[in-house]
Amino acid sequence: MPSIRSPYPPRRIVCLTAETVETLYRLGQQDRIVGITGYAVHPPEARRDKPRVSAFTAADIGKILALKPDLVLAFCDLQSEIVAELMRKGIAVHAFNQRDIAGILAMIRTLGALTGVPARAARLAATIAKRLDKARKRGRALAYHPKVYFEEWNEPLIAGIGWVSELIGIAGGTDIFATRAGNAAARDRTVTAVEIAAGAPDIIIGSWCGKKFRPEQVKARATFAAIPAVMRGAIHEIPSSLILAPGPIALSEGLAALQLLIERWAIFGESRPARTGVTKRRTS
Repeated sequence: MPSIRSPYPPRRIVCLTAETVETLYRLGQQDRIVGITGYAVHPPEARRDKPRVSAFTAADIGKILALKPDLVLAFCDLQSEIVAELMRKGIAVHAFNQRDIAGILAMIRTLGALTGVPARAARLAATIAKRLDKARKRGRALAYHPKVYFEEWNEPLIAGIGWVSELIGIAGGTDIFATRAGNAAARDRTVTAVEIAAGAPDIIIGSWCGKKFRPEQVKARATFAAIPAVMRGAIHEIPSSLILAPGPIALSEGLAALQLLIERWAIFGESRPARTGVTKRRTS
């Protein structure tokens, strides 16, 4: 068993999820990172410069131990077995569990405190919160607020999680399954094709975590032919890396992608195809 070391701030950090990688880079603490999840894509240099040691629910414990981390950052109950194994090996672990926008901002501040840069983290969180407020005012000003169905997974059908639902509202849309978005477990956000059809969404947005969204499969579902979004071709993808990682990227580029789709619908009465995954427009 490795010796237990607890320097402050930690000098060697392993990140098992993408949002902590992104946040540490934004805080200027990337030199502390010695290992990352294979799902980390922001910023691009993280994948180039840092060794990958885990997926999401699986990790190479031996590789993590070889990196001699002072701290491992994890997320949610789905990584509980990895966390337990690391703790049995004497490794310090901090597991986040943010499921809404307030939780994401709190994660940023907590990570700043853990790494000795609380003031910098507070400034980052405050800047993001200010931009969200501006985006919310912009969304409220839209003449129309389209109904949106956000699909996180297709087998079974799973609607969007808390922060996604909040972002839809900020962008000026109405999440047809907002009442379920607060459920942390994916199984508690399952929906049926009949329920989706009854919600009559104006826009359908797919973000299948870990695989390519297939709009043709959505169109082919029974009961979907009369859905406004299907009739108007308003079926779009936002890459999961932009919106399903509960970190700054979701509150910036993820929100911007939602704004683009919702505002186009509000202006033109339909959502025209757009390269939402690569838009550079900032939220305001």
